[in-house]
Amino acid sequence: MNRIPDIDAFEERAAIAEYDGGLSRSEAENLAAKAQGFADADAYWQWLADYVVNRKVP
Repeated sequence: MNRIPDIDAFEERAAIAEYDGGLSRSEAENLAAKAQGFADADAYWQWLADYVVNRKVP
């Protein structure tokens, strides 16, 4: 993936899906991650972790 994730958009979309959409937090985060082109929330968080550890875009 060449795009840099938008953390604010991820958190906002997940919160809306959870509270207004009735999804679990896990389901809401998966939805938010997919909206940014990730397979799921695990892939999203892994991208961010790799970025922090390596200090460069994966």
